[in-house]
Amino acid sequence: MSYPQHDQEGLPPPIVVANQAYTQETPVTQPTTYQGQEYTAAPGQTQFTYEQQAADAQAQQAAYEQQQREYAAQQQAYAQQQQQYQQQQQQQPKQETRGQQEEFGNDAPGDEYGQLIAFIRAQKQKGGDDEGMNDGSRVVKKRNWLMPWKVREVRVNKNGEEETVAQKVPESWLETDIHQGVSESDVPRRRAMFGYNELESPHENLVLKFIGFFRGPILYVMELAVALAGGLRDWIDLGVICGILMLNAFVGWYQEKQAGDIVAQLKAGIALKCRVVRDGQEKEIEARDLVPGDIVIAEDGSTIPCDGKVLADYDDKDLSQATEIRRRMEETKNRGEGEDEDDSGIDKGPAIIACDQSAITGESLAVDKHIGDKVFYTTGCKRGRAYVLCEETAKNTFVGKTAALVTGGDSTGHFQRVMSLIGTTLLVLVIFFVLIVWFAGFFRNVEIARPKDNNLLIYTLVFLIIGVPVGLPCVTTTTMAVGAAYLAKREAIVQKLTAIESLAGVDILCSDKTGTLTANKLSIHEPFVSEGVDVNFMMAVAALASSHNVKSLDPIDKVTITTLKDYPKAQEILAEGWTTKRFTPFDPVSKRITSEVSKDGKDYIAAKGAPNAILKLCNPPKDIADQYRKVAGDFASRGFRSLGVAINEDGQWRLLGLLPMFDPPRDDTAATIAEAQSLGVGVKMLTGDAVAIAKETCKMLALGTKVYDSQRLIGSGGLSGAAIHDFVEAADGFAEVFPEHKYQVVEILQQRGHLTAMTGDGVNDAPSLKKADCGIAVEGASDAARSAADVVFLDEGLSTIITSIKVARQIFHRMKAYIQYRISLCIHLEIYLVLSIIILNETIRANLIVFIALFADVATIAIAYDNAPAAKAPVEWQLPKIWIISIVLGLILAGGTWITRATMFVSYDRNGPAGIIQNFGNVQEVLYLEVALTENWLIFVTRLGGGESDITLPSWQLVGAVAVVDILATIFTLFGWLSGAEHRNPITAPHGGWTDFVTVLRVWAFSFGVIVVCALFYYVMCRLPWLNNLGRRNRSVKNEVIEDFFTNLQRLTLIHEKDSEGMDSYQFQTRLEVEDDE
Repeated sequence: MSYPQHDQEGLPPPIVVANQAYTQETPVTQPTTYQGQEYTAAPGQTQFTYEQQAADAQAQQAAYEQQQREYAAQQQAYAQQQQQYQQQQQQQPKQETRGQQEEFGNDAPGDEYGQLIAFIRAQKQKGGDDEGMNDGSRVVKKRNWLMPWKVREVRVNKNGEEETVAQKVPESWLETDIHQGVSESDVPRRRAMFGYNELESPHENLVLKFIGFFRGPILYVMELAVALAGGLRDWIDLGVICGILMLNAFVGWYQEKQAGDIVAQLKAGIALKCRVVRDGQEKEIEARDLVPGDIVIAEDGSTIPCDGKVLADYDDKDLSQATEIRRRMEETKNRGEGEDEDDSGIDKGPAIIACDQSAITGESLAVDKHIGDKVFYTTGCKRGRAYVLCEETAKNTFVGKTAALVTGGDSTGHFQRVMSLIGTTLLVLVIFFVLIVWFAGFFRNVEIARPKDNNLLIYTLVFLIIGVPVGLPCVTTTTMAVGAAYLAKREAIVQKLTAIESLAGVDILCSDKTGTLTANKLSIHEPFVSEGVDVNFMMAVAALASSHNVKSLDPIDKVTITTLKDYPKAQEILAEGWTTKRFTPFDPVSKRITSEVSKDGKDYIAAKGAPNAILKLCNPPKDIADQYRKVAGDFASRGFRSLGVAINEDGQWRLLGLLPMFDPPRDDTAATIAEAQSLGVGVKMLTGDAVAIAKETCKMLALGTKVYDSQRLIGSGGLSGAAIHDFVEAADGFAEVFPEHKYQVVEILQQRGHLTAMTGDGVNDAPSLKKADCGIAVEGASDAARSAADVVFLDEGLSTIITSIKVARQIFHRMKAYIQYRISLCIHLEIYLVLSIIILNETIRANLIVFIALFADVATIAIAYDNAPAAKAPVEWQLPKIWIISIVLGLILAGGTWITRATMFVSYDRNGPAGIIQNFGNVQEVLYLEVALTENWLIFVTRLGGGESDITLPSWQLVGAVAVVDILATIFTLFGWLSGAEHRNPITAPHGGWTDFVTVLRVWAFSFGVIVVCALFYYVMCRLPWLNNLGRRNRSVKNEVIEDFFTNLQRLTLIHEKDSEGMDSYQFQTRLEVEDDE
């Protein structure tokens, strides 16, 4: 039996399938051509020659005959079994026929193998039950019960149970026709299984998010007050409390939504797009709409939107080139069986595209991708154009799995813990004072529910209202949301609002060099030219030895060509009629670029490359060579990358000179670093470049030159733990840094008590971004880095980061001022009312109390728009200091209210109480006005700050809100609204509860005096050294014993061995240190 040879004449019929493409003989299209047994690349590129190996026909024939004999024996045994099976089938009812007709239709084949093939084809049409298509699994959206507005996509099985293992893409989905692509009608079914091609869904249910603002310990207490007011049939209190809750929820919801809309608009502007083949047509779609099995077109400058496999060159429309390459791969693979498991011996043919994988692997050079190679999500295509099969979408990609590792876990930050601690403490105080009131009430024979205005339940309702700052969640959320919206307009996306608090306390910023401190644009400094060489001619030769494809230039060629704008004569030389005959790109072996050119019928060879490679090529006299080496060494010591330039004329190489290249600092970086240092933020530079380059950059930025090799510093076993911590803390920067070094630097600084911000852009930076107190994803960062970061910057440079730190400190100042103010208010009324109830068995009416709470919250929401100053040093909560100051201010306010009440006992006339009341007035209304005024004005005291920042004037929004509330409170007092006068003794409530205007003026004047006293006490307390340092975290704390212990522990490894008797043996040994190459 003869078999067709798999050469160009014997290819099987055309079957167009994505991962197995076979076609009939057709010419291969550009960029490479197939001629005979040789791939001929474009001029100047490497040629790939393949020689067919002659197989031993006799050996193959003998092996084949042996296999035939074995197969015949198996067939004979199988025939006997089949005969027995048919006899059994004849005895059973013939019900299989209907099943086959249902399975295959009326055209069900009658022979054995025909039925088998029909069954296989039917399974493929179904999509393959064995591949998990019909197992009932699907992607659904689930909500967090604590934060129901947050939605996440999860996979559940047919029983509704969440699956933790990622669903495998069915093989049949990956057999997409490369010319037809996925059908639009099939896209929804695939998306239902695997969701959108994005790491996280930006969509939130706004209704459930609004409901979420009614959750939390503080809000539960207010909801209990609602129930209590309803039970007491106090409809005014019920309505006002519900209004407070609704107002807080609406304002917080609206502010977060507004900030979220701004962020979403920014993200939409940077949304990744891609070109795919669907229904036989190429179209551009958003990358999030990609599904497994899509045919993606990867080209220069595009970002790979999925994990996929390279199928064919874009110009290889008939797949003839791809088919031949696959055939050669199979032949070389089979020929290499039994040898090494790697694919180094497999003939993959020429590279189709080149991808920048630096964000994943840290490789600085683009990686060539051949037919069948895997490409990764978020990597960039730097060269070529190809069809790529989408195998995995975002969440199941390598980047997606990495992002899932760092974005999971407890999301409770320091700010939530602070707010929870403050709220819990205030709740405990409320319970404490309520118990005191109830015990005192029992001794005074106060009933639980009667009389209507003075009973224990009314007292409890009052304390629930005054003791819990219902506006605390709203005001803090609003303040941070307004700040986030402000930052978003300045190209900074705050992904977690609580990151603002962390950013305000940062005292060390670990920054990338490239693109953040520097411009990320190579520039050529003063070139060195050999004696007798015109610099313009050397620049022209350097341009000749560069790629001329202006649409896809690598950084070195780009800077070489663009620098000619400063050399007009060099441009004139290039315009003299040069012709390129052959261009050879950079070769890592020869380390140079060459270009064969001609002008006026004369041939030249222009070369550009590594200084030593060009020197070796030219072989100049010793004196010229020595001078050349000296200049190259000087450039290297200053951190410049040098390129040698030479030209071959008449068969003789001539050395022209050197081009020093450097990534210069941004124009504003030095001033920004100086400003950061004045704000108490130290900047440490982290770069993957060499130490010399890092030091030169630091010199230009006046950053200091204590730059260390991170591998020697952190990887060395000769330093003690405390010494390593000292080095990291004192260093100005680290060079030759890898992502794992970033993580260790952050960890060491945090162990010394520093709040650290870290910038990063790659997938491998995600752990260090997550570890940092504030992770910052810089412009152009990968999706994994963005997911792990707290803040994402869309603009390059350090100035945006410093601006964000200043804005964060302003936001922190507003929140701290409000918290001090709100705690003081709670202490004020709790102390006054508990004494009033115990001593006088009276309280301020509940109707007036709820309006005090309402006005306090409404007015202070405007603190989010206040003209807050930025602190001159990193800020922190210092909760002990906050509590001491707030308690003192609360006591002063309570004393002022008691003085107001006490004056009414001084003398009585026929019109009622005197004292602060001039002609006539209502006790309840006068007390209400004094409390409202002093509490509203207190915000102007707490916003002054504790001396850590400059004093600024309040914003018109804050002044206006407080003024409106004060006017309303005055109107309430003048007309006796809600004073209860009609239900009281006319002796204690004359004139229907009205208050004369003079009395109101006296209350205003007295309240202003109370605020002045508060301001004086606040000023003095904030300048007490012991109080100013109370609760401040100890930064740069040193504990040599613990640091040495943990460092030595990291150097130990557990060795598992088996002794001569086969028993397990475990022992600790010191890790072997790899010596640095000298």
